[in-house]
Amino acid sequence: MTQSAEQSTHAAPHNPSPVEEQDSLKALMPVIPIVLPVVGGVLMFLLAFIAIYMG
Repeated sequence: MTQSAEQSTHAAPHNPSPVEEQDSLKALMPVIPIVLPVVGGVLMFLLAFIAIYMG
């Protein structure tokens, strides 16, 4: 068996299709308006806590 014949028998590498990435992003879109304010509130609380603790 030659080198080129051995390479042709191997399976093709897995290439994820762009459709999979687009579907996962579309799945997260309805949750973003809820998650962003919650994360912002937690971040403000932590920053205020640090400011009071350091002061």
